[in-house]
Amino acid sequence: MKIDSFINEVNRIGISIDSNILKKLDEYSKFLIEYNSHTNLTAIKDEEGIYLKHFFDSILVAKYFDFNKINSLIDVGSGAGFPGIVLKIFYPHLKLTVLDSNNKKTRFISELVEKLNLENVYVVNDRAENFVKSHRHEYDASIARAVSELRIISELCLPLTRVNGYFIAMKGNYEEEYNKSSNTFNLLNSSIEKIYEDELPIEKSRRTFILVKVNKIIDEKYPRAYEQIIKKALK
Repeated sequence: MKIDSFINEVNRIGISIDSNILKKLDEYSKFLIEYNSHTNLTAIKDEEGIYLKHFFDSILVAKYFDFNKINSLIDVGSGAGFPGIVLKIFYPHLKLTVLDSNNKKTRFISELVEKLNLENVYVVNDRAENFVKSHRHEYDASIARAVSELRIISELCLPLTRVNGYFIAMKGNYEEEYNKSSNTFNLLNSSIEKIYEDELPIEKSRRTFILVKVNKIIDEKYPRAYEQIIKKALK
């Protein structure tokens, strides 16, 4: 995706973009390409691929969820900063926590945050099931992009999300995962409020955004140990 096409597509979905945002995205792209030359962060290594499959893929969620209406966001399993850092660039008011257990990726994000001069971004190298112990129901919204199966990532993210807040799962195809997750939401005092479907421009690959609302405080026995979450669905 060329820069002009990126701008047009962002405008098409009703998201504001200006020269400051474009400058930061340009720095982000260049730094990612340079860093990726010596540290494997992403399989997408060219500028056009980054703008389509990382930048636009990250901001597309804002067509369906108004980030202006929240103050705090946690991006779980952020990898090289997607979607959290992209959302922070577009919505600088956000108090963002970026959580990932991969040290080389959190190191990259920390350097990126400093390079882009982003304020109120907290980069944490930890597992979600450990981090939640001291941050239960802390965030207005949690988000995860293509991280693990829906029932697994939901058990990790929902306890981080405040009551009446939202967990946003960014997926491609979701039906099989959805069918395995119904009991998860019941036991975690949450419910799916909306499922939005869209597609990435140019390649027309499917994108799904699942908005899960936390209705009540979640029992502190959740999330379980990661090994348990993987082995056994909640029933």
